Amino acid sequence: MKLQIKLALYNTLTKLAIIVFTGLLILFSLEKITYAHISLRLRNKKDLFIKNLSSKEINQILNQQQSFTNYNILKEEYIFLKPIPYQANRTSKESFSTQPRTIEKSTDNYLILTYKFNFDGHSYLLEIGDTMDAVIQLKQTIREFTLLMLVVALLLTLVIDLIFTKYLLAPFYQIIDRKLIKVNDPMNFDYAKIETSTQDFKLLDDSISTLMKKITDLFILEKQFIANVSHELLTPISIISSRLENVLLNEELQEDSENKIFASLKTLNRLKSIINSLLLISKVENNQFNKNDEIQIANIINEVYLELEDRLEDRKVTFKNNIKYARSIRGNHSLMHTVLFNIINNSIKYNKEQGSITVTDYLTPDEYILEIADTGTGMSEQQIEKAFNRFEKLDTDEKESYGLGLAIVKSITTFHDIKIQVSSASDTGTAIKLIFNQQLH
Repeated sequence: MKLQIKLALYNTLTKLAIIVFTGLLILFSLEKITYAHISLRLRNKKDLFIKNLSSKEINQILNQQQSFTNYNILKEEYIFLKPIPYQANRTSKESFSTQPRTIEKSTDNYLILTYKFNFDGHSYLLEIGDTMDAVIQLKQTIREFTLLMLVVALLLTLVIDLIFTKYLLAPFYQIIDRKLIKVNDPMNFDYAKIETSTQDFKLLDDSISTLMKKITDLFILEKQFIANVSHELLTPISIISSRLENVLLNEELQEDSENKIFASLKTLNRLKSIINSLLLISKVENNQFNKNDEIQIANIINEVYLELEDRLEDRKVTFKNNIKYARSIRGNHSLMHTVLFNIINNSIKYNKEQGSITVTDYLTPDEYILEIADTGTGMSEQQIEKAFNRFEKLDTDEKESYGLGLAIVKSITTFHDIKIQVSSASDTGTAIKLIFNQQLH
């Protein structure tokens, strides 16, 4: 999961916890709040009723009937007044209770304010009630409003956090993209700083640049070391080879000594081949070759086939050339020849007796794909991962392998911006795809 999503979720969950806590607090306090609100409203109505009350009005009301009841059309509120036994020292006192009341044959529960008071030498009982339906409706309204606000707050929080974290982490993703993902060669590293006001990202940018500078220096040092050592070794090897060949011209040389000299020459040739391979890799990685040749892929396949025809016949391996497209690329002809030669040579070397090698090409709107498949011993997943490492050899009886063939292939294909895909299974065979992304003709 991306850091941006994690930060947004963390912020959302944190705010969700706060909102839920606040919402639950409101819901649990809701009944108390609504009762307090309605009680205050009933008390205000009582005060207004008492303030506007007069002796003449009371007498007129009570002369008409024993008690006075007034209610609104919806029967949600009512006022009830009746005389009670007089007490001269009565203290005006109010109380609240929830009781059923029947108004016009309709019984409902009401929150009732009961108030006993003396007025003009008489005592009266005043009741002002508000139906509990109002309380329930008010609580339901507040619940719905609270739930709606909770959902809206969560959605707004998530959207705002995603936008903010995207803006906040934009420099971080630029650093990852420009200075890690797109870096194929330390020599071409982009040291330009990413613009950001976040100190942590500046530190990350500087640290990656410093680390890459050290890697580049070591990379250059390694290349120079390999090139220098390889070049310096070739001269003494050539001298030793020449002297041993001169010794072989001696007719008095014994057979045992002659065999030892032949073995020594073979070892020197093997060493020379390894040094030449390392030199080639070093030159390719140091960009010492041009890429100005117009390369016909089909022609190189034919050239390689002619060079390896004798080996194919010796191993009784069938070569199938199924190339259908006459395509060319811009690059270095000799290097591309080396690539295809090494791949096909490996397909012969690790193939089975009377096996086969099939060369096929595919064309897509953006890519030209060349596939070389064999029926050889194949490789396991672990071997595929290490196949392009230098001096990595398969566990076979092949003694001529130096473990540098595919390392050379990797260096040259990288130099030409060609992708390599390897699919293989033990005792089944191997298929190597070369994917050309550059402009084809």
